[in-house]
Amino acid sequence: MKQIYKHRQSARLAPHPGEPTTGPLTAEELQLAVRNHSMPLEALRRDLTPPGLHYVLTHFDIPDTDAAPWHLQVKGAVERSLELNLAALKRDPAITVPVTLECAGNGRSLLKPRPLSQPWVLEGVGTAEWTGVPLAYLLAKARVLPGAVEVVFTGADAGIQGGVRQQYARSLPIREALRPDVVLAYKMNGSDLPPQHGYPLRLVVPGWYGMASVKWLQSIDVVTVPFEGFQQKVAYKYQDNADDAGVPVSRIRIRSLMVPPGIPDFFYRKRVLPHGPVMLQGRAWSGEGAVTAVEVGIDGQWVTAHLEKPAGPFAWCKWTLPWVADPGEHELSCRATDSTGATQPLAQNWNYQGMGNNVAQRVSVTVE
Repeated sequence: MKQIYKHRQSARLAPHPGEPTTGPLTAEELQLAVRNHSMPLEALRRDLTPPGLHYVLTHFDIPDTDAAPWHLQVKGAVERSLELNLAALKRDPAITVPVTLECAGNGRSLLKPRPLSQPWVLEGVGTAEWTGVPLAYLLAKARVLPGAVEVVFTGADAGIQGGVRQQYARSLPIREALRPDVVLAYKMNGSDLPPQHGYPLRLVVPGWYGMASVKWLQSIDVVTVPFEGFQQKVAYKYQDNADDAGVPVSRIRIRSLMVPPGIPDFFYRKRVLPHGPVMLQGRAWSGEGAVTAVEVGIDGQWVTAHLEKPAGPFAWCKWTLPWVADPGEHELSCRATDSTGATQPLAQNWNYQGMGNNVAQRVSVTVE
């Protein structure tokens, strides 16, 4: 299928249909929320997230792709263009990489005012083992030309955003594309990709927010000038306001999440648990560096948690902390630090598109 994104000149292209609001959730946000889904926080107990629990963000419709006629094109600034079907890709050398993927808009609904888009709370995340061909291997077969600056990945999903008709497409700088752990994945946790996760082939870019890991992959185009498609030039920017040129979103900011202890109230989700010993636990991750510490806040007092070794450099690590819960109302929280020295903030990271809000999680509990 021919790529149908196009660049449109206008006074101001916008990734979202309106200005941030302090009003209630809109019908349009609710519609997005029921199409996409988050990972239940109790799934943080698992090293790997089952596909049905892993977060899903789909910009347009899920393509109905038949693997038999499907093929992948590798073209552009290469000595030798390639066209490969799924069987041919599966004959190439394969790697399996454990990767935590997080939506760049995770935490958006907590911002005040709230940018209008998918209204994530905290659960737009998941960790899986992705199996497939190293992207660097295919690029080596195609022999990238010296003038290449980026690699563009185009998916089969098509729609309209910001008034622009497009197929979802993103690019990576050539240095990122040539990393040995970037994978063209055809399996998730050992099984074929589910339709919602990009069947039959998707890109997985460890350490980057999920927008970089293009699903339903159709073509790989090596280019000699920077890509200016909508999802690259307009969407996924840290902006102060609509007229700010912004800074591109790339690697995942440091974050930790806690498994809410006890049992929930159905509607309010407030937690209730018996008094006495309880093991608090959760996961922490960062795309910038290794997680070096997690602190757990108990009514404002911070205590250092125990960290376990992650399954890989871009997979989340487990943390635990024993707590003796006294009767009454308590607020629990957690914040992580990575090897770059970055620590989760206690207040929101506000920006116009609602990206990268890695504010520390807070959990209210009633101990009986």
